[in-house]
Amino acid sequence: MLIERLWSMPNHQTFKIPCIKQLILKELGEFYTDVFPYPYDRDGLEMLKEKKSNSVENLAFDPVYSLRQLKEMYDDKGNSLTHHETKYYWKDLRDQIARVMKVGGKTISFGWNSIGIGKTRGFKITRILIVCHGGHHNDTICTVERKIY
Repeated sequence: MLIERLWSMPNHQTFKIPCIKQLILKELGEFYTDVFPYPYDRDGLEMLKEKKSNSVENLAFDPVYSLRQLKEMYDDKGNSLTHHETKYYWKDLRDQIARVMKVGGKTISFGWNSIGIGKTRGFKITRILIVCHGGHHNDTICTVERKIY
């Protein structure tokens, strides 16, 4: 597994950060499914539920990183979070990603941890990129995984 650490200014559009943009191009290429394309017009979980099983080759998973951000995203769209969504939202997203990904496919997860989609869902970490934003900003951890079963 390759682990690297780079520095870059923060940007709310994660994929515009130069080193992250390069990572996506190298690992996923130009064509991939973006679970939460900017701006967030639609819930990623609902989009994933509509996809066929084993239908996605490459996927970028950049969800909101905290419950507060999730609530703000829902409130901005005029929705409210249910108890289930607040408790199981990220688990449900990962379960759906595991369902739609083809064996051999790659995914990159972005967040404040390296959990990714997970070994128990059939994924193996191949690379981790830590992007330090300096000062009072949290790092972005980019976890590249391949679906092995």
